Amino acid sequence: MIVRIMGEGQLDLTDADLELLNSFDAALEAAIEAGDEEAFRTALHDLLDKVREDGKALPPDSLEPSQYILPHADASMEEVKEMLQDDGLIPG
Repeated sequence: MIVRIMGEGQLDLTDADLELLNSFDAALEAAIEAGDEEAFRTALHDLLDKVREDGKALPPDSLEPSQYILPHADASMEEVKEMLQDDGLIPG
């Protein structure tokens, strides 16, 4: 599956990573619902770090469609909240 981190590029992850990423996504949603900026920042960075760690970067000129689009590391809680309105960042 192809995941895009806004402002960074695309990474290819295996489908096996989906369940783990959903747990990071759930922590992010919980922090937003609680209005906890510190927990939000930690959860966002944990999610992005995991994607970077497990993913294989695609070449910058790659035109693969992204299944999931994640916010950049400095995104505000409000920006991420808007992205979560449908099914979360990683719909499960």
